[in-house]
Amino acid sequence: MASLMELKEIFRSADAVCFDVDSTVIREEGIDELAKFCGVGDAVAEMTRRAMGGTVTFKAALTARLGLIRPSYEQVQKLISDNPPQLTPGIRELVSRLHQRGVQVFLVSGGFQSIVEHVALQLNIPTANVFANRLKFYFNGEYAGFDETQPTAESGGKGKVITHLKEQFHFKKVVMIGDGATDMEACPPGDCFIGFGGNVIRKQVKEKAKWYITHFDELLKELEER
Repeated sequence: MASLMELKEIFRSADAVCFDVDSTVIREEGIDELAKFCGVGDAVAEMTRRAMGGTVTFKAALTARLGLIRPSYEQVQKLISDNPPQLTPGIRELVSRLHQRGVQVFLVSGGFQSIVEHVALQLNIPTANVFANRLKFYFNGEYAGFDETQPTAESGGKGKVITHLKEQFHFKKVVMIGDGATDMEACPPGDCFIGFGGNVIRKQVKEKAKWYITHFDELLKELEER
């Protein structure tokens, strides 16, 4: 097991950094915001808490939550325009600094492609570097389920994305940063996990992560060390 000092060295010399999105890059949980917008906020927030705690499989929780929300195409678009995701303080500067250093930045999320792509745009991250779940709609715009073939639709999916990135781009060191159990379990194959508690603290992650931060400034400082 790598020490904290070794993890910091991996971060400083990483080829690629993967960020979770909900409660990490943005302040809220996208699915909870969508649920509130569609009038089923409380029921879905409780399901999210259970999923993030690692007590139910991610796919089971996602299926159940979306089954309650049943968002239409129009509702998703209106949510993005009326209540755009709020970036977490410090993330814009951190991503910009990583880009300056030639580090590839990816958004790997159990959230929804349309919302995550909106976030990517604000951070100058190419949409090709977004891995998220795709909602499906009928021709009339009604909810038709989600694409279950996406790796991010199931537990262990973020690790599969990292394996894919290593195979495709031959990255030697990939860092995963996130607030939840699904982020922590992506290392390995990720080389370093950094737990993030700046928006919400997940007890299990805080206790188990060897490197745990509450503000992205802490990572910016690490990059300035060198």
